[in-house]
Amino acid sequence: MIRFGVIGTNWITDRFIDGASKLDNFQLNAVYSRTEEKAREFASKYNVEHTYTDLNELASSDKIDAVYIASPTAFHSEYAIACMKGGKHVIVEKPFASNEQEVQTMVDTAKQQKVTLMEAMKTTHVPNFKLIQESLDKIGPVRRFVANFCQYSSRYDKYKEGIVLNAFKPELSNGSLMDIGVYCIYPMVALFGGPDRVKATAYILESGVDGEGTVTVDYPSLNGVCMFSKITNSAIPSEIQGENGSIVIGKFSDMNDVKIVYKDGSEEILDTAQEENTMYYEAKSFIESIENNEIENTVNTWGNSLNTIRVLDQARKEIGVVFPADKK
Repeated sequence: MIRFGVIGTNWITDRFIDGASKLDNFQLNAVYSRTEEKAREFASKYNVEHTYTDLNELASSDKIDAVYIASPTAFHSEYAIACMKGGKHVIVEKPFASNEQEVQTMVDTAKQQKVTLMEAMKTTHVPNFKLIQESLDKIGPVRRFVANFCQYSSRYDKYKEGIVLNAFKPELSNGSLMDIGVYCIYPMVALFGGPDRVKATAYILESGVDGEGTVTVDYPSLNGVCMFSKITNSAIPSEIQGENGSIVIGKFSDMNDVKIVYKDGSEEILDTAQEENTMYYEAKSFIESIENNEIENTVNTWGNSLNTIRVLDQARKEIGVVFPADKK
């Protein structure tokens, strides 16, 4: 049984707990929040006894073995390092951290402390993603990767009213590239590795983060296009184009509605049965890494995380988005 503490009391933490609770070896045992009231309120939903408002107390607690971190991105590195130094295994929401320097420090700490550290990118763990990986040869040499994830944020209406919530604050290392674009970039990196060249364009909001944007990348034998937004929706699918056909993907973050369309017009459905809450798979894989004494997950590798943050860093450089974390 792996006893978990959670940092962050928002909907994504609820979703992680819901997915992980389907596993026999997951137990929620502690909640951390910066305020006692929020910690107790969240803990009461799950009948959890232990709450913390002091990070170091959580990190050194003998009540937990692992920590799930879903704080704003600006705090990911600090919280993860503190927990790992306390001997805890750590799974951190995407994006892993604010920049490459923070990610590298996290990885170095995991090696020193000999604890499991994993980025919580769910997409690469779902069964349909494995089917896509195994089917790339069917479409021949891949020449283009097109990922599209545009989702109008429920917080954007408030933003337009003059209320800037966390999702649009640069001091929290947020924006559409970091929050949504990472869903496009990470699977691309997992499939094809780090690209040779990165270019980006974006619409920058007055708060200093991007509302929507596009990242284009070059590999030796293919091009990649990643489109993302928190201020518009999109109804078009994503696609991996090969010389003999295309893999068409409906909802990219969950890899739902997947099929191959061959160049002769014939189709092959790739969809397999998946848990409705796809965060189940990342929780399962993280716990398996802990139980197998693997400090690095075999799917969400540190190499994937580092290659992804390098793309995010270069894209931010291109569009002119700077976080306070970059100046540390």
